[in-house]
Amino acid sequence: MADLDLNLLVALDALLREGSVARAADRLGLSAPAMSRTLTRIRTAMGDPVLVRAGRGLVPTPRALALQEQVRAVVRDATALLAPGTPTAPEELTRTLTLRVNDGVIPLLGTALHQRARAEAPGVTLRFVPEGMEDVESLRDGEVDLDIGVQGALGPEIRVQKLGEETFMCLVGRASPLARGRLTLERFARAEHVGVSRRGKLRTPLDDVLEKHGHTRRVTAVVPNMLAAAAFVAETDAVTVVNGGFARAVARLMPVKERPVPLPLPRIAVAQAWHPRFDRDPAHVWLRRTVKALCEAPALGATSGRP
Repeated sequence: MADLDLNLLVALDALLREGSVARAADRLGLSAPAMSRTLTRIRTAMGDPVLVRAGRGLVPTPRALALQEQVRAVVRDATALLAPGTPTAPEELTRTLTLRVNDGVIPLLGTALHQRARAEAPGVTLRFVPEGMEDVESLRDGEVDLDIGVQGALGPEIRVQKLGEETFMCLVGRASPLARGRLTLERFARAEHVGVSRRGKLRTPLDDVLEKHGHTRRVTAVVPNMLAAAAFVAETDAVTVVNGGFARAVARLMPVKERPVPLPLPRIAVAQAWHPRFDRDPAHVWLRRTVKALCEAPALGATSGRP
């Protein structure tokens, strides 16, 4: 046992995650020379270089890659085993909970969840991170506690709970002519459109539906998120199509008005996803139950999905 140093596994996990001695040192609160000496000890213990130079960076060896998931699991389980007992009452929790959401969730669910946390679990900090890395690993590693949105294929072990269904709505500026009178399909198609796409796409499935009804539209701007689209239409005569929950929430905060989309668009199912290792974690249970309850509240409705 004298030769068994589990700290080497912690250091190895950090090195494989970061692919850099300096970044791994920062992650563990060590100096770069101390981490370099630790890497030497790891190499000696494993009989393998572990990380080798590639240009200006380091890349793992085949053996290190083969062991990466096993090392991560051992470190995670050991940390949980040696951690102090977790408080069970929400008011006793001291925790940072990370939610992966799109921007539409913040004005809708985010503020209500923050208010509930302040009232029920004041020691909890909510950290909202953006979409863009919809991978299973961040859920498995615990870097993301809860993913809220339209869920794709996340792996067979991931838990998924439906929160509700969402519709699409138009947003127009309150001073825009589109805010008055009936918004017909013809008026909708003739209007200037602000598109929403994280990847900057000019064409979306909405164009396919329009063309089936004998119309096309002109997209004059594309923005990466719905908040930016709402800001655009608030100051122009353009229209944008967003999720209904977001439209309701932002209409209370900005000079915009929601209007029905004059097209038969499908409803979208919104769900929350998490890794089963958090099934009985008290903080996580509180988070999931609170999100579910807020989404079922009449004043809130379903959360925003990912267009």
